[in-house]
Amino acid sequence: MTASTTWKVGPLAEASGLTVRTLHHWDTIGLLSPSRRTAGGHREYTEDDVVRLYQVLALRGLGLGLETIAVCLDAGVDPARLVRDHLAKVEASIAALDVLRQRLHLLGDRLAADQYPTTGMLLDALHAIGGTGPEGEHTLRRHLDDDQMRVLETRAAALGPAMHYLLEVEWPELYRRADRLRTAGTPPTHPKVRRLVARMDELSALFSGGDAGIATGVRDAWRDDPAAMSGDPEAPADDWRELAGYLDAARRDPAT
Repeated sequence: MTASTTWKVGPLAEASGLTVRTLHHWDTIGLLSPSRRTAGGHREYTEDDVVRLYQVLALRGLGLGLETIAVCLDAGVDPARLVRDHLAKVEASIAALDVLRQRLHLLGDRLAADQYPTTGMLLDALHAIGGTGPEGEHTLRRHLDDDQMRVLETRAAALGPAMHYLLEVEWPELYRRADRLRTAGTPPTHPKVRRLVARMDELSALFSGGDAGIATGVRDAWRDDPAAMSGDPEAPADDWRELAGYLDAARRDPAT
């Protein structure tokens, strides 16, 4: 490709296997917008836009939602890591599909011989169908016991590569966005703040399994050492403790 290569929405949709409607929707929500405008006023996608399109599709392939993808891309993701994670996900899917293919062959051979598959063979096939699918840790260990850490580790492992983007990219970015709203003087009851808190709590429930003790421990870890938890060595502890109070105020019912 040359530096001047651009795409209108139709050809890009066809090349990427998406629909024009999908690309229009992503433009509307600000996830992926054509960044060039022709002399005639037509909007076109540039090579940088295509790079972002790949990132969106790769992150979506890891199981992330569009809102999470937007946060991750705005915060910045390591492109080499993203390609590695995408490749690992594809290879895992291929391996799982190969296992399923072998077990379906066994079922087909059995049926071709007028023999009904055994219960074990059916269960193996069902299992194959279902199978397709630092510093902060030291701080957490000061607030969570071994059993609680195992819960976090088990649930994180089940998420695979998506865990990195949810826990190490999106979550700290949500805190940084909340802190920008706090320093700008935005009331904790503002809908923007409440939306951020709601997403933080969704992630907390995802990793804690809804265990209130684990969720409290994680929040205490952020209060204790925000630099370690946010990945920002310059994060001032006092400001982040004020942020914790700000977020708690956003969680409270406005009627109380």
